[in-house]
Amino acid sequence: MLGKKLVTAQKRGETRALCLGLGMVACSMMMYFFIGITIVPFYTKSVWTTETLCKVLKANIKDKVFCPNSEGSEDEEIFPYPCLQVWVNLTASGQKVMLYQTEDTLEKNSKCSYVPDKSENSKEVKARIETIASNFKKYQTFPCYYDPGGTQTNAILSRLYPSKGLLFAFLWPTLMFTGGCLIIVLVKISQYVSALSAWQ
Repeated sequence: MLGKKLVTAQKRGETRALCLGLGMVACSMMMYFFIGITIVPFYTKSVWTTETLCKVLKANIKDKVFCPNSEGSEDEEIFPYPCLQVWVNLTASGQKVMLYQTEDTLEKNSKCSYVPDKSENSKEVKARIETIASNFKKYQTFPCYYDPGGTQTNAILSRLYPSKGLLFAFLWPTLMFTGGCLIIVLVKISQYVSALSAWQ
């Protein structure tokens, strides 16, 4: 009687462990799919792939410009902010180009190097842009990215999805997939050993 209870409990534990392993594998595959349709396309479309050193030539704050937060925005969503323009010299090619914060900055407003968040108030935006401009004037040389193919004649300060970020995004689903497979293998080994013991 006690032996039957132990066998039943063992089978229940193996079933639960197997379900856990299969669930982990399924979740990791969903995460792979999600990363594949969201992050990977942005990473592959970015042409600013080569890192070099940028030397600041000038950093000026122009008059306020109006910029919609996204395409097709209504009039009330258009907000004014001081336009910071940073021009740098690429040490790799010696070109004089305009610097943008990220790939998105160029799409939002190609006239300005920095586009603030719409949720910030005007005083915060002005103080932030002045701080950024003073930092550029203070730190004259810094790493940046440019397009080696020459499609884009400008540079960006940082990539939205760098190689390290992409690898980090794939790390968690990989660990989950490995853990799920390991659980499944251990359950199968346990079942095989139990069957072999019962047969003997």
